Amino acid sequence: MTSKHALKLFQVGGEPYEIGYRLGEIARPVFADYMEQSGAWRAVRRWRGDPFVQKLRDAAQAHFPALLTELDGLAAGLEWSAEDVFLWNCRGELIHNAPDGCTTLAASEAATESAAGFIAHNEDGDPFLRERCAMVEVQPAGKPGFVSFYYPGSLPGHTFAANRAGIAQAINNLRIRTPRVGVPRMIAARAVLDAASLDEALQILRTVPSASGFHHTLGCAGDARLFSVEASAQRCSVQSVARLSGHANHMIHAGCEAEAQIITDSSRDRQQRVDALLRTHATPLKATALLDVLHDRAPSGLPVYRDDPLDPDDENTLATALFEIGSAGVAMKVYRQQQCAFDTFIARPVSGSDDSDDSDDSDGSDGSDGSDGSDLTSA
Repeated sequence: MTSKHALKLFQVGGEPYEIGYRLGEIARPVFADYMEQSGAWRAVRRWRGDPFVQKLRDAAQAHFPALLTELDGLAAGLEWSAEDVFLWNCRGELIHNAPDGCTTLAASEAATESAAGFIAHNEDGDPFLRERCAMVEVQPAGKPGFVSFYYPGSLPGHTFAANRAGIAQAINNLRIRTPRVGVPRMIAARAVLDAASLDEALQILRTVPSASGFHHTLGCAGDARLFSVEASAQRCSVQSVARLSGHANHMIHAGCEAEAQIITDSSRDRQQRVDALLRTHATPLKATALLDVLHDRAPSGLPVYRDDPLDPDDENTLATALFEIGSAGVAMKVYRQQQCAFDTFIARPVSGSDDSDDSDDSDGSDGSDGSDGSDLTSA
């Protein structure tokens, strides 16, 4: 029996425009209502026709033309203008205080009870989306392909995802006060999912000029390293996770003081609470310990797990993801209201082979769409 909390899985494949078009079709039933109630969209749409937006589009075209084509396809599938959908996917560059939150934890193999590292993540966003998000399995032609949590109308990749090269990525919003001309952060995050290795993913973040900023937590099957990356308009700070780490929605790496950012009360409280809780956990720890931290409701201050309709950042926890990253592949579980809503395993590619047909327990790796995902979803 399928849980009432189960996340639907859609499978999409092909060339960039057709991938985007199908993602738009998936989102179309809810997108107009989502935008109608969104204060963020009311703020973003004021940028229509601004020269800065065209410069962002030019930067995206220069570095990732296929992903810009994917975004144009998304607009067509939504039956919205390409200009407006591009604006929406640049919300972090345009309004700086976009309502996309999140908290991410990472535990290296040295800190766990198994021969695997963990990334655990609360996806915090507009409460309107609580029952309106999905999982998508995307197979671009000539790329590894990936499984991602999907916000209607946004490029996959800016939430949490794992690709068929074994890369796991979780994203946290950074509220950068002074954006610059560069690649919009949601396009850069999506580009990471096309990488074939952890080093290639890091190279993208280090070399592509960022227009604003995201925090990326990255790991890869068959690679013991975990990384915390603050990729912002002024710098790209890459730190190895030696044992345990936690990150909310503001920069904390050394040197971040030189870049102006917004630190909300929620982000500050969550960072302090996560740091305090991680200090209390003895190692080796179980994955459930990380989930307990992400489901924490602080006795004081603003909580890590967010379900208050009056949340001061207008965000609630939409899902909690747990990645177990081992030598054989990435186990990916997604929870809603503390119930498992999605469960899959993405096998590490066999060395010397580019055949990914058997890379997880899904039988939907042919790029077909519309699956109800029941074979990937735990009860």
